[in-house]
Amino acid sequence: MDIEAWPEGDGRAVAVEWTVLESAIGPLLLAATERGLVRVEFHAEAARRDRMLDRLAAQLGAEPVERASGLLAGAVRRLDRYFAGAPGDVDLPLDWSLTGGFNRQVLRELASSVPYGTVVGYGDLAGRVGRPGAAQAVGAAMGSNPLPVVVPCHRVVESDGGLGGFGGGLETKRQLLALEGVLPTTLF
Repeated sequence: MDIEAWPEGDGRAVAVEWTVLESAIGPLLLAATERGLVRVEFHAEAARRDRMLDRLAAQLGAEPVERASGLLAGAVRRLDRYFAGAPGDVDLPLDWSLTGGFNRQVLRELASSVPYGTVVGYGDLAGRVGRPGAAQAVGAAMGSNPLPVVVPCHRVVESDGGLGGFGGGLETKRQLLALEGVLPTTLF
């Protein structure tokens, strides 16, 4: 489900709840507003988590409150199912307020048109948003994705079959693609 950002310039602070979800790829910081999931952060050990919470407070104008119920209950349940191997996209209400412009356009296209168990090339995704020569810009949009896993930037790969980059690290990208059946699981 897509939810737009708050109207530009309304100056209102946004209540934010957060929790850390232990997952098959390590701890994930999840943050949500009343509009939907607003942030997913990989490798959410204490120092990184604290930096992200400070950044969220500055971006959204309110101190995030630790809570695993209310705004985050659905996200925690759905991501638990995803990491347990339940096929399907992680379809949740999303708050897009931490991205905008071209990046938001690309991320929304990715979320709506690249289903579980499939991949798309950077150039192909650029073409889908009407910018066929913008593969590098699509890569930058993937790198700025505030909602990885849920907005599945791990499904974007190089046209020659390479994995490309990934903010959570290439091993994490491999694990997510293996979970979805795109790559074989390792023998070791």
